[in-house]
Amino acid sequence: MPEPGEKNPSQDSQRERPVAVVTGGTGSIGSAICGALAREDMRVVVGYHHAAEKARALAASFPGDGHTALAAPVTDTAVLGSLAAQIADRYGVCDVLVNCAGTTRYVAHGDLDGLDDTLIDTILSTNVRGPFAMVRALRPLLEKSKQAGGAVVVNISSIAGVTGTGSNVMYCASKAALDNMTKSLARALAPRIRVVSVSPGLVDNDFIRSMDRRWLDEQVGRTPLERLAAMDEVASAVLAAIRHLTFSTGSIIPLDGGRPLG
Repeated sequence: MPEPGEKNPSQDSQRERPVAVVTGGTGSIGSAICGALAREDMRVVVGYHHAAEKARALAASFPGDGHTALAAPVTDTAVLGSLAAQIADRYGVCDVLVNCAGTTRYVAHGDLDGLDDTLIDTILSTNVRGPFAMVRALRPLLEKSKQAGGAVVVNISSIAGVTGTGSNVMYCASKAALDNMTKSLARALAPRIRVVSVSPGLVDNDFIRSMDRRWLDEQVGRTPLERLAAMDEVASAVLAAIRHLTFSTGSIIPLDGGRPLG
């Protein structure tokens, strides 16, 4: 029986359409990615942590059949094992994994006491261990993919991993670690699974707009294209990595308006 918010198509009609799992699927960037993948005729699993109702409503809003919402708390390995079992039962394969779940909080870089141990552990467990745990859990299903170019893991990173400028010191470090892990996993999982990072600059969403206005204006001013990235631009980069950059793996794909040049 389908869960609330899930469309229940016949198995035959869905056999050839790719399956894409997106963690952090109810966030602003995650929602944009989920919608873009659904419009590209993929069956989308909206991974959520707490926002179950929002995830189900989102899955039900997509065009086409075969979408669903499943719990994907990336710091809970046991639940991720259950997630993998549910995906295996429903679809039998995973063609795309987008690691979009992430967390941070603004702490000025000079405020070392403000970056307490609890926040450090939360950032690292979510932004670094979480993507690794998702790949570990879904690897057997990713290896079953028959899509052109093989299965794809897309890690949503940040230019903060390169510039060392971001919401706090540990957030920057977590994204640098994620990019490094992208390279290691690309080597380890080839040739069956490609792994890339999409690395945006500041993205025009509610979190960024809530940041200190002077800091935000300064960052935009240092960006040659003098604006924030749109969420749809991030989604387009993810689609490009999946559908068009089929000979790319271990790559860090910048989407930063030229920020490192500023």
